Amino acid sequence: MDITFENVNYIYQQGTPFAHKAIKDLSFHIPSGSFVAIIGHTGSGKSTLIQHLNGLVHPSAGTVTIGNYRLTNDEKPKNMKELRSKVGVVFQYPEHQLFEETVEKDIAFGPENFGVSKEEIAKRIQEIIPAVGLSGEMLKRSPFDLSGGQMRRVAIAGVLAIKPDVLVLDEPTAGLDPRGQKEIMNMFKELHKKEGLTTVLVTHSMEDAVQYADHVIILNKGTKYMEGRPEDVLTQQEALNKVQLDVPEAVQFLLNFEKRFGIKIPFQRQTTEEIARDVHRYLQGGGENE
Repeated sequence: MDITFENVNYIYQQGTPFAHKAIKDLSFHIPSGSFVAIIGHTGSGKSTLIQHLNGLVHPSAGTVTIGNYRLTNDEKPKNMKELRSKVGVVFQYPEHQLFEETVEKDIAFGPENFGVSKEEIAKRIQEIIPAVGLSGEMLKRSPFDLSGGQMRRVAIAGVLAIKPDVLVLDEPTAGLDPRGQKEIMNMFKELHKKEGLTTVLVTHSMEDAVQYADHVIILNKGTKYMEGRPEDVLTQQEALNKVQLDVPEAVQFLLNFEKRFGIKIPFQRQTTEEIARDVHRYLQGGGENE
């Protein structure tokens, strides 16, 4: 599903002395099947933006289009429930939303609310469990007997069980250790490819943005500050520093190498470890031909 924002504004508590414009004249287009990272500090408008994607809020001005669904200040889709079945949102700490007595019932809750048959739900659960790194024997267990990482995977499975066309990830690795963060993000990457999802990642992690996204949008004070390919946008150190953002570690490594040795190596979205190996070979005498 394509996503388009056209001159969107959103004002909290509009018409009151406490009115606050969280989004200002925001326009962008996300093609169907792409993986986009939304980056910005607290107060930049990220959370307000993603609340538009499943109709939790409507624009104060402008137009939001998700597939065939259109939202404006005075117009909303006739079937909001249908829109929300197309857009799955993984909020921060999704495990806090678990409440059923078994893992199986928790995963089934979403699709049941959207009218999916029991037979289809059972089939979806069997497909989703291995995709999120859980085992079938966990289905009858209480989600509250699982580890924190497993609980998060159960919550994610519940979102995936509705079979969304758009997957919105709001800081999905918050609170996880580095290994858990990598496992979760690799899982989302595989799901994105396998299911052909339109994936929108809201993150503070420049490393995740450059490693997983094929397009980035940087917000600042409710406006679009920069937009483009990660290798083009996330290498602009001076521009990013102006809005209190840093370049990814891998980019900083190359900038430090250039400063010390006077040799510029183009960034090609490698990890820091991959770059370190390339630089080591270069310094050993391989040069450009290595």
